[in-house]
Amino acid sequence: MPDFDEELHEAVLAWYATHARDLPWRDPTASPWAVLVSELMLQQTPVARVLPVYERWLETWPTPAALAAAAPGDAVRAWGRLGYPRRALRLHAAAVRIVERYDGRVPADYEELLRLPGVGDYTAAAVASFAFRARHVVLDTNVRRVLSRVRAGVPQAAAAVTRAERTAATALLPEDPETAATWAVATMELGAVVCRAAAPRCDECPVVTLCRWRAAGYPAPAGPARRAQPWDGTDRQCRGRLLAALREREGPVHRTVLEGAWPAAAQRDRCVASLVADGLLVPVDADVYALP
Repeated sequence: MPDFDEELHEAVLAWYATHARDLPWRDPTASPWAVLVSELMLQQTPVARVLPVYERWLETWPTPAALAAAAPGDAVRAWGRLGYPRRALRLHAAAVRIVERYDGRVPADYEELLRLPGVGDYTAAAVASFAFRARHVVLDTNVRRVLSRVRAGVPQAAAAVTRAERTAATALLPEDPETAATWAVATMELGAVVCRAAAPRCDECPVVTLCRWRAAGYPAPAGPARRAQPWDGTDRQCRGRLLAALREREGPVHRTVLEGAWPAAAQRDRCVASLVADGLLVPVDADVYALP
């Protein structure tokens, strides 16, 4: 008889073969650069918001060399309202590094990927796995939630990846690299569309009979509930409004434009200073600012 892990593999992989969403970065013809772009854009951002920006981005900059030749401010402008705009600067910096050190080709090696700006453990493992079909543990929020519920019987993973969690995920990884790469994206897809953080669709889950969280009666998370991040009136919202004011105009803008975008003076000044420190805003002259 197959053991628990074998049953889990078979059920998830079979489900993915027939239920995977048709996403452009999953197309076999998608370049490693396209996969890297998608992974940086998808950080903390839903697929529906990423798709139109991703498609325009690759039409404009189909290769790392094309983006590296553009100004960083062009990347920030094209990033639009995806949020966390420092990712645009990091993607531009990664393109420059790829051109300078890797002859314009996204490196396949996990350790080399980690040397790119904006690329951490998850992104390096995801690109190595999805673009180059290598065997790596890919632990994003969705994967961690699936494994926590199905194998550990708890409703959510810890705030940060633990050594025990990584060890367990590594032990579960199929030995064959191609199968391991498919397993990584399949568990991610299962967490995104079925085993969701809120209102999981257990009646649609291919591993509902194996799920230890379900068998335990869906116990609630231990400890205090995680608080949702506020948005209205936050510095994040203020920074977004200020950047939008620059994206909507060609060239530098006077401080009065920023004042119109966010009237609360103390918060606006604090956010202008933080945008300058992050390299997203450049002082051109007294009271005049531009994208980098």
